[in-house]
Amino acid sequence: MAVLVTGGAGYIGSHMVWELIDAGEHVVVLDRLSTGFHWAVAPEATLIKGDIADKELVGQIIRDHGIDAIIHFAGSIIVPESVADPLGYYENNTCRTRSLIESAVRGGVAHFIFSSTAAVYGAAGIEPVREDARLAPESPYGLSKLMSEWMLRDAAAAHPLRYTALRYFNVAGADPRGRTGQSTKGATHLIKVASETALGKRASMQVFGDDYATPDGTCVRDYIHVSDLAAAHRLALARLRAGGGNLVANCGYSHGYSVLEVIESVRRVHGADFKVEMGGRRPGDAASVVANSDLARGELGWTPAHDDLDGIVRDALNWEKLLTRKNSTSA
Repeated sequence: MAVLVTGGAGYIGSHMVWELIDAGEHVVVLDRLSTGFHWAVAPEATLIKGDIADKELVGQIIRDHGIDAIIHFAGSIIVPESVADPLGYYENNTCRTRSLIESAVRGGVAHFIFSSTAAVYGAAGIEPVREDARLAPESPYGLSKLMSEWMLRDAAAAHPLRYTALRYFNVAGADPRGRTGQSTKGATHLIKVASETALGKRASMQVFGDDYATPDGTCVRDYIHVSDLAAAHRLALARLRAGGGNLVANCGYSHGYSVLEVIESVRRVHGADFKVEMGGRRPGDAASVVANSDLARGELGWTPAHDDLDGIVRDALNWEKLLTRKNSTSA
């Protein structure tokens, strides 16, 4: 048996690959390397450069490597970008996922784990938000992911394919062992941006809106350490292999921090100040999104090991420093 990880050279995907390798799995990575990095992939994994919509290639990978499970991360993830380019997001996230699901069905892949998002809820209004909350995405990004969930649901009803869709809240941090982290240039993740600013890679950073109906006026999010997220996927795979049924579950810590609280944590952990500018709201941003993660904890037996904001920030800062050295060495 082997696991195919799409987008395994990217931020979350590369952590997933290490998680699987550490667990003794045979891992194959399929990635276009449009935003990912070949060096981020664990050397024990097999890296294949290609597109998930290439049915001939995906079919060959399934046959050649005996793929029994696909963990699907490949896709575009920036909310404001999706508002500006909705058709691009529906093409990359929805149409390509449809092609991948078809390849899985044709190839007889038994298990499929999908990287979904809390953006499917929109401004839920009730927190912590449960999986049975009203689904009302406020951006093409969120809708593109929700449509992919629906395709999985319908495909699993018609074919011998079982799936888990994990709805991520705000993923942050880096591998505590320094093997991989968020490396994309121009990233929009708050903790990544704040870490870059603290270390002088950006002259300043911007807060998008300070007039939301939250305690300090800035958006509140549930920040989950990327290693805890990878562990949830590993547990989801074990559950499916043990005969578990289809599942849609939130992945978050069930409490949130505001943008200003995160910035203060970065200042505290870094030990120095940096320039922060206040700006207007971005389209598609909800005021507050916090998970109810009871289902994932109960069904997967998932117990987060890194639920500490300063710890998440520390790992992110440490990775940013390693990345600076890596870039200077390769320059």
